[in-house]
Amino acid sequence: MKKIAALLLLLVVAACLNAQYKANKLLFGVAYYDEYMPYNRLDKDVEMMKAAGINVVRIAESTWGTVEPQDGAYDFSHIDRVLDAMNKAGISVIIGTPTYAVPTWLAKKYPDVLAITARGQNQYGARQNMDITNVHFKYYAERVIRKIMEHVKNHPAIIGYQLDNETKSYGTAGPEVQKLFVQYMKNKFVTLDSINHAFGLDYWSNRINNWDDFPSTTGTINASLAAEFAKFQRQLVTNYLAWQAAIVKEYKQPWQFVTQNFDFEWRGFSFGIQPDVDHFAAAKALDVAGVDIYHPTQDDLTGTEISFGGDVARSMKNGKNYLVIETEAQGFPQWVPYPGQLRLQAFSHLASGANMVEYWHWHSIHNSAETYWKGLLSHDFEPNPTYDEAKTIGSDFERLSSHLVNMTIKNDVAILFSNEALTGFNAFSFGWGARENYNDILRPLYDALYRMNVGADFIDPSSPDIEKYKLIIVPALYAAPASLLNRLNQYVKNGGNIVYTFKSGFANQDVKVRTTKQPGIINEACGIYYSQFTIPKNVTLKSDVYKDWGGAEVKTWMELITPTTAKVLAYYNHPVWGKYAAITQNQYGKGTATYIGCITNAQVTGNIIAQAVKQAGLWGKAQQVTFPVITKTGVNQLGKPVHYYFNYSASSQIFSYPYGNGIELLSGTSIASSSQVALEPWGIKIIEE
Repeated sequence: MKKIAALLLLLVVAACLNAQYKANKLLFGVAYYDEYMPYNRLDKDVEMMKAAGINVVRIAESTWGTVEPQDGAYDFSHIDRVLDAMNKAGISVIIGTPTYAVPTWLAKKYPDVLAITARGQNQYGARQNMDITNVHFKYYAERVIRKIMEHVKNHPAIIGYQLDNETKSYGTAGPEVQKLFVQYMKNKFVTLDSINHAFGLDYWSNRINNWDDFPSTTGTINASLAAEFAKFQRQLVTNYLAWQAAIVKEYKQPWQFVTQNFDFEWRGFSFGIQPDVDHFAAAKALDVAGVDIYHPTQDDLTGTEISFGGDVARSMKNGKNYLVIETEAQGFPQWVPYPGQLRLQAFSHLASGANMVEYWHWHSIHNSAETYWKGLLSHDFEPNPTYDEAKTIGSDFERLSSHLVNMTIKNDVAILFSNEALTGFNAFSFGWGARENYNDILRPLYDALYRMNVGADFIDPSSPDIEKYKLIIVPALYAAPASLLNRLNQYVKNGGNIVYTFKSGFANQDVKVRTTKQPGIINEACGIYYSQFTIPKNVTLKSDVYKDWGGAEVKTWMELITPTTAKVLAYYNHPVWGKYAAITQNQYGKGTATYIGCITNAQVTGNIIAQAVKQAGLWGKAQQVTFPVITKTGVNQLGKPVHYYFNYSASSQIFSYPYGNGIELLSGTSIASSSQVALEPWGIKIIEE
């Protein structure tokens, strides 16, 4: 009997260890820093959180210097106070590892923890100034993580752990990092001759003839070498997060999750694919993906960035729900939301598959760098219109949780992005002095899909299920191996639909330009070729197929395309370049390949994408409305379709509801199929069939 009992115990333990995190309710939360408070008001904060329906807080990720004020001396009082208070109030806690901002004593004891970048060594003060590979940093980071985990591991309030914060390599490129890169190159290429040939290092006498002579990459003029170093730096991030995850998982309970708050390319708000992180690779170490999404608001609120960030996050874990670990409540002065916008934003996150919406942060900070990035509460800690609106969100999240949590979203359209293509394209853009980067190509394509209410996933070259999509949009696939391009050709041949932009197929995986006719390899499926390109001046489009394209300006870049089997959708309108195609479409096997050879306006881009969606057989009920009315659909855990409708405008909108009879969840009213439904300015309807 003892042996049987022991065996059963082992089976239970194994099952627990292999348990996958699955949310049992919607989480509505804030980041909370007891350490930052100008006076003790924890009880009052908890009281106000409960009134607002806050059911989770995130703590501790920013305060290593408070947890460990001196080398080996620990003070967990702030963590303990918050954990105990939240547990008493029934509010869950996410603990962050505090490693993205190093304490003063560590920088003094080991100055080499501060990263050496292409600009020199970082100075102490800012966060994220360390070398994530540094042996001294990693020793003390591991020690503080273990000390915290040992201290908190059995606390009942904790539901999960966040690793570090918006982790990147921070440009670390000092001598020790360069040594690691040389070893990486030895492992990957084996011989210097292989590197010299692959990267064309004979140019300007960059050839490396001895491993001991391998130069620092910080001054390289060779885009192939620079791109490989960028890939190596992204791998450092992947390894670093996996390293932290492994430590935390030694202590965490089976029902607790491990996550990370990935961010995006920043343009004053979250804009595009993060160039410094391989999101798909790094997310493999996590139980659930987490993201930070910040966006314009007031008259500039469109919801595009909310949708973009959510679609990337959901795609990181192959369609699994994700956590919005940071988003704004008030934020920058220009982001203070109009009435109704905070609700609109919160439910917009859910519509893309989020199971948590968490504000950065609860209270506004009274000094230092983020004084004017306001939290849910202003500096006076009193209720305000944004807080009052949050109370309605918390109440609705609690009331509707079983209907809106764990939403399953299935899309037939995907955007194929590539970190390698991003790095390669950004090395050259459109020539010397050009300011555009990869995300300037990707975002207009995504935005076009969003505005016509076509849901999209993100895939990258590592994705195993590219072929399951009926339509793939491929922006500027500048650097790619032949295997990927041949795979995409086969995808079209087998019946897939694909839309390429300019600068696709141009270079191989080592950012070395192909010697074949362009666009390299994919010219087979696209039915075109070109050997010249130029910067347009006084060039417009002309089209016999789409008359309304006539006169549309061609901007920034144009490839001089000759069709072989492709149908020309538009030519260039120009006395010299007029014989060349600008936009083409080719039937290849059972599928269709569209190629956009230039940059033009949003209307033409939208028309191209719309035609591709229709040819893929995907133009349906959701496309009966367009921006500013945005609709998203998923299936809830009750097995019922749920249709979100959002009005991203200050004017009332009316739409025809095309699905089966349902209930509008926020109001509880019945909605009949084909009925006319009104949306107030910045309004929301959520209809469950």
